[in-house]
Amino acid sequence: MSAAVVPAIEVIEHALPDQARQKRPARLAELWLLLLAIVASAGAFALVGLGLDGYLPDGFWGDSALLAAVALVAHLAVRFAAPFADQTILPTVIFLNGIGIAMISRIERSGGLQATMSDAARQMQWSLLGVVVACLVLWVIKDHRSLRRFTYTSMFIGLGLLMLPLAPGIGRTINGATRWIVIGGFSLQPAEFAKIFLAIFFAGYLVRARDALAMAGPKILGLQLPRMRDLGPILLVWGAAMAVMIFQTDLGVSLLFFGMFVAMLYIATDRISWMVIGAVLFAGGAFAIWQSFPHVGQRMDAWLNAMDPVIFNARGGSGQLVRGMFSMANGGMFGTGFGRGHPYLTPFAFSDFIYTSLGEELGLTGLLAILIAFLVLIERALRTALTVRDGFGKLLAGGLAVTLALQVFVVVGGVTRLIPLTGLALPFLAQGGSAVLANWIVIALLLRISDSARRPSAAPQAGHVAVLPVIPLSEAERPSTSALPVVDGDDAALTAGGVA
Repeated sequence: MSAAVVPAIEVIEHALPDQARQKRPARLAELWLLLLAIVASAGAFALVGLGLDGYLPDGFWGDSALLAAVALVAHLAVRFAAPFADQTILPTVIFLNGIGIAMISRIERSGGLQATMSDAARQMQWSLLGVVVACLVLWVIKDHRSLRRFTYTSMFIGLGLLMLPLAPGIGRTINGATRWIVIGGFSLQPAEFAKIFLAIFFAGYLVRARDALAMAGPKILGLQLPRMRDLGPILLVWGAAMAVMIFQTDLGVSLLFFGMFVAMLYIATDRISWMVIGAVLFAGGAFAIWQSFPHVGQRMDAWLNAMDPVIFNARGGSGQLVRGMFSMANGGMFGTGFGRGHPYLTPFAFSDFIYTSLGEELGLTGLLAILIAFLVLIERALRTALTVRDGFGKLLAGGLAVTLALQVFVVVGGVTRLIPLTGLALPFLAQGGSAVLANWIVIALLLRISDSARRPSAAPQAGHVAVLPVIPLSEAERPSTSALPVVDGDDAALTAGGVA
């Protein structure tokens, strides 16, 4: 592709008549949904005060107005920076974020150790920062395909962040897991940001290597396996995931990291064999580590024998898990109501176990409403992956959607004893600045990809040719004009967009 083609196409694009340019949608559906999310969040704040004291909490109107202002700013930013993006993503996130802050505020006002550790005001500040950063991401990244240029840069940054807690001097081990770093008095979980960079790397790598990875290999028991030579990438990622589990004692990050790669591998190749291989590798590795390393075995014992009195009373045993399960049981079908339960009896009820806190005071009905909100968010992210026209966007949106889904599954599965406890934060609900900030960046990327997926093409006009926007390539990435390959489907749209 000649370098002179890019300016030539830009000239043609500027020559298109005004009728061919799409009008900016009003996004009224998003605005109405945001209003409902604000009312629900403000109602939760009000119920906390009424349940505890019998009157509205101090600063209720100011906090509600601040939440409404944040939602309005986010709406305007999306309206101007990504006008065609999905209109249900932002309201769903605002709803979850608001309910989470209300629950943290309720724990904070309960008294005792949990009250001193929870901080609703600080969580609100992190949420504000997350919205600001998300708006900046939307304004800076005009086209998600530009991220493909940083495929291997993202790999080095992601792996570096993943291993940063092991660095002497800044790494911290809390509750048996080495996932935090402390710099200047601030603690962060680098893995929350690592998942974003690794998703970009996996998407960029797989969109190039998917043809080779999809090649058929031997067939065993009716399952078409890949070629042996193509097992290198999944073995490398599996080894890194096992290293995280061994040295950081972090099953959650290990499962999230490896599960995201396997899911994206399946999206890229459409071969179920990769899912089977990934499940066998992770289950086998986890079992071997369980038998070989005592600190991992302790967590497994707390999961399998939670009701054993010895394990219940042991340090790092199942006491927290069992208290959380009794907390949810106390909530019943409709809950005790905000401020009328005892969720603070469970350690870390405002972070790791905020799901059980919500279960006690909102009941099974409230938990189902929260899970439906997460399902809506994940479904819209997957729909974005289905409708976007380029392969890189499909993989990136799919990977981010799977990341959110895995986090919800791992957290909810852990506190309900479906799987061992992991310590991951429930997105947008649990207290944790780095998690809130990273997840808002994920939402910004999904909105950017959704805008590209839903943006209609310019209507054909007599005497004019509709042209897709072009991203210039480096000399190394430009295909030779002497032998251009024949492409179709998503790859054709990808090539037409300027990213080969």
